[in-house]
Amino acid sequence: EVQLVESGGGLVQAGGSLRLSCAASGFTFDDYAIAWFRQAPGKERGGVLCIDNGSNRRTYLGDFAKARFTISSDNAKNTVFLQMNNLQPEDTAVYYCAAGTHCSAYEWNWGQGIQVTVSS
Repeated sequence: EVQLVESGGGLVQAGGSLRLSCAASGFTFDDYAIAWFRQAPGKERGGVLCIDNGSNRRTYLGDFAKARFTISSDNAKNTVFLQMNNLQPEDTAVYYCAAGTHCSAYEWNWGQGIQVTVSS
């Protein structure tokens, strides 16, 4: 059974940083891509960043992430990280990690999500 567990969220002031973690189990980590999505209140869920664990290739799923967010993985620990810097109130959202066969996948296995709140 695919399991994805996010951690590292919370409340941070504008300009601060957070690092989210996604611990994966139940599948061959190197065969999958792990992506981060987010959903702000009243908005649709949208993509942030993705990493293909086999090739280590990164794909930005949202243009907003290019300047401030980075993704990395520790394949030995089956964990993917989302480093978020210079956070702004508009980054407030529930952040989800998801596993798919590649970064352009139509189907994803989802984590439960974790809240990130940025105060002004």
